[in-house]
Amino acid sequence: MGLFKKDPLQVIVFQSYGTSSHLYVRGRALEDESIDLEGKHPIKLLINAYKRFETDEIRNTTLLLKLPNGRIFETVTDDKGYFLVDFNIEGLDELTNEEGWLSFELAYKDFTNTRVIQLENRFPGEMLIPSEQISFGVASDIDDTILHTGLVSILKWRVIYNTFLKRASKRSPLEGAAEFYHQLHRGKSGEEANPIFYVSHSPWNMYRYLEFFLKKNNFPKGPILLRDFGNFLNRKKNAEKPQKQREILNILKTYPELKLILIGDSGERDADIYLEIAELYPDRILAIYLRSVKHKKKMFRVKSLYENYKTVPVLLVNSSKEAIEHARENGFIA
Repeated sequence: MGLFKKDPLQVIVFQSYGTSSHLYVRGRALEDESIDLEGKHPIKLLINAYKRFETDEIRNTTLLLKLPNGRIFETVTDDKGYFLVDFNIEGLDELTNEEGWLSFELAYKDFTNTRVIQLENRFPGEMLIPSEQISFGVASDIDDTILHTGLVSILKWRVIYNTFLKRASKRSPLEGAAEFYHQLHRGKSGEEANPIFYVSHSPWNMYRYLEFFLKKNNFPKGPILLRDFGNFLNRKKNAEKPQKQREILNILKTYPELKLILIGDSGERDADIYLEIAELYPDRILAIYLRSVKHKKKMFRVKSLYENYKTVPVLLVNSSKEAIEHARENGFIA
């Protein structure tokens, strides 16, 4: 908090997913540090990056969630400002739009007389409830799958540069990725609303940055699933399943009839994670697309991993055009 003047309060609501009978919303209550996602000067970019990770959380505070039908639910933030609204309630699908999005508002229950609150204390949020008429869903990585990041660069210097010294509006999507995702979203009929789940190892501190990037580059709207910064810093090999893997498994558990297409890259652990998921759910994984990366050793390892694998169609993708042709041949898109 500032020494002389406290920043206004805000609530960042993460786009989530649920069902017609399960309200599931996550987000975070923070002081508004006025991060400028369009800032151009290198010093400004560094300041913005610092603000994203040096957050002033609003801890142990009651928030109210209001549905379009007037029903209100309470939740309390934890010691890092995160909150979870998790209730079983029937008829939520009756409140969604044609794409399956349920809109609602979050608000601080208290503070009205002691702190300035942004947006007149009405913070919009959305939860996706996929239609039963969809053909499949897509679970996609972000880094080096749709966004040039540089995870395979020496000493990760490209990751550092891209994250801290490039504004979101200047980050480059991989060529043709947005078009491919829109075709998957529309499906074979061209009129579907197949859900797109963006799953990344990035911390929640990057949520607005990534949300801005996806909107700016015209990717289909979908839940952005990240992880707590503390877990990001304290990664332990073999301690538990990677967060990305747990999120995808939870999607499969949440929607027992949903089939998935998995999209990632060949640079990090996507190949291993997706293979294990496909072995667990061979009848529900329609295809695996892995973006090729410029790293001979990693590409050799991935090719060896899938060399004799025949259970689920796998394509090592050099361009979006290749993925589009494969998806069309397999009846996923028109």
